[in-house]
Amino acid sequence: MRTTGETLAATLAAELPDGAVVTDPDLLVPYRHDQASGTEAGQPAVAVFPRGTEQVQAVMRVAHGRGVPVVPRGAGSGLSGGANAIDGCVLLCLERMDAIRDIRPADGYAVVEPGVINQRLREAAAAHGLWYAPDPASRDWCTIGGNIATNAGGLCCVKYGSTRDSVLGLEVVLADGRVTRVGRRALKGVAGYDLVSLFVGSEGTLGVITEARLRLRPLPAAPTTTVAVFPDLASAGRAVEKIMNVATPSLLELMDATTLAAVERFQPMGLDASAAALLLAQSDLPGQAGTAEAEAVASVCEAAGATESYRSEDAAQADMLLAARRLAFPALEHLGAWLLDDIAVPRSRIVETISGVERIAATRDVVIGTFGHAGDGNLHPMIVYPRDDPDAERRALAAFDDLLGLALRVGGTVSGEHGVGVLKRRGLADELDPVARSLHTSIKQALDPTGILNPGKALPLRP
Repeated sequence: MRTTGETLAATLAAELPDGAVVTDPDLLVPYRHDQASGTEAGQPAVAVFPRGTEQVQAVMRVAHGRGVPVVPRGAGSGLSGGANAIDGCVLLCLERMDAIRDIRPADGYAVVEPGVINQRLREAAAAHGLWYAPDPASRDWCTIGGNIATNAGGLCCVKYGSTRDSVLGLEVVLADGRVTRVGRRALKGVAGYDLVSLFVGSEGTLGVITEARLRLRPLPAAPTTTVAVFPDLASAGRAVEKIMNVATPSLLELMDATTLAAVERFQPMGLDASAAALLLAQSDLPGQAGTAEAEAVASVCEAAGATESYRSEDAAQADMLLAARRLAFPALEHLGAWLLDDIAVPRSRIVETISGVERIAATRDVVIGTFGHAGDGNLHPMIVYPRDDPDAERRALAAFDDLLGLALRVGGTVSGEHGVGVLKRRGLADELDPVARSLHTSIKQALDPTGILNPGKALPLRP
């Protein structure tokens, strides 16, 4: 007699092409979880790899009819456990839906499937003299579907916004297999509720994205990068506040001393090991306008207490200067076990927040390297601790919760771009008032009444 899992797999196999259904436990292992540490992952019953909307509909109809949970998944580059498997679930892997269906320069948008790699879309747009702005650190392997599901950010958010600001329309398969198309083709429109924004950032709990219409912009000018070195974090924080009052940089990034030291050990680049903080700012304005903006940023940094500031002479040097920031995560990851946060706070509270992070590190006796998108207040305190040390892990988890509490106390949020997943559900519950929590529950009930879409993720969880 067949087991429930075998029957489910056989039913799905009858709906999908050969090779689209995987049940071998060994082959399922790399698909069970995303990159988040500190999260649990269950054992899926089956993974499916559809190649089109109709096949996604077929999967959802089968799952809906049987009451089987479905966990949508892109490249697994997430950092909150949002794509982690649930025991007995169907892993809906969208990586084979990777077509760039259309690029329309005259209308300023592209139409893509969810499995398209972010960088591949950027390259395809560039061939038309256009640019897709969202640029997560994982852009070389993360997918557009996952970016939309988490409302991913990146270094350019400070000027161009997060993924939501580049999504014009979506095709979505609902929990019962119905398909809907929301949004518009025009660059402007206000008719009806903003259902596009509802699905963006919903982490696969309200529907499965099978197509996206994404805004493209003109290619920006080669950037001019300004680097400023600070003797203390407070000076760097004050500089951030003032920079945003005199300029609109295309990125404004911060690294603290712990991060700088980790990067220099990981890949020696001649970074100032005595610096307490480093700010990197870029202007993508053309010609003299970019130079003037870079000089304005440098002047603000010097007035705030920078011991040194300089700007790039060409695009190659700008890329080299930014390389240190892009190495922050892998350099800290190299030091041991880790927990990565992504709190976002008002810019006027950055100094207070950074000071709070330092106190938490001392109180909990853990190492915390702070880097992030300072221009929009999105900080990434990364807790590093020895592997295979239960007491250190306990302290690290306590520090992680402390960081969430700190963000809320200064008027911030528990997640600026990584999403809630399973990692921050209690933090989200603390952030939302009772009415807002009930609204989340009501929306979920309306779109997924049987609760099969990515259960246990994203929604607020009371202790």
